[in-house]
Amino acid sequence: MEFISFILVFIIGTVFGSFYNVVGYRLPKGQSIVSPPSHCTNCNTRLGVLELFPILSYLLQKGKCKHCHTKISPFYAIFELITGILFLLAYISFGLSLQLIIAITFISMLIIIVVSDYNYMIIPDEVLIFFGILLGIEIFIINGPDTLVTSIAQGILAFLTMFAIKKLGDFIFKKESMGGGDIKLMFIFGLVLGYPMAILSIFVGSIIGFPISLLLLKKSPDHIIPFGPFLAAGAIIIYLLQIDINTIINLYNL
Repeated sequence: MEFISFILVFIIGTVFGSFYNVVGYRLPKGQSIVSPPSHCTNCNTRLGVLELFPILSYLLQKGKCKHCHTKISPFYAIFELITGILFLLAYISFGLSLQLIIAITFISMLIIIVVSDYNYMIIPDEVLIFFGILLGIEIFIINGPDTLVTSIAQGILAFLTMFAIKKLGDFIFKKESMGGGDIKLMFIFGLVLGYPMAILSIFVGSIIGFPISLLLLKKSPDHIIPFGPFLAAGAIIIYLLQIDINTIINLYNL
């Protein structure tokens, strides 16, 4: 029975991942996320039902549009797969609980942000505002008003810390070191993860991003690398493993 639950959660995640791909691609360009319906970006043919199955459609069509045979970017299927896996890991970590709602909301926001930041170097304010309010409401209902007040305070601290890091980076590198979206994102990290863990996510993201950045810069020295995906990776690792300050202290005392 548990195995069936895992499969269902994974499938639901891939379906949401398909939609988040659309949001992440269209929103930064000012396009509607519902109109026009999903279509081939080359021949503009509207996709049929069988072409909308996450991951499976890509595999069955061998990565090509069935109408004009143009290659489809594997990016779509990859993010559908990643979203499915993250939904499943959230279910394993939090079980069928109210906290799972917050986890799914948080992951959903991060997937959209990664798609947008990777493709356009933009973290849309609309996404941050919508999910910030939604997460605030969920925290209020699930954990109570006192927790929400504390979470907001920690979000502000995380925002101010990231702002200070940006200013330091601007001074050291003599140019813009970080986008405004990354700074605003830290408020939501503080809201969900708490202040110490939000700051830790910066370092975890940096550790993940450092070797990847070196590889990309070696191929293209002028290439600007978005930091949002690495911040998202750091936050997801901390959140799904449920790492808190006590976990860090216990590791230090070993």
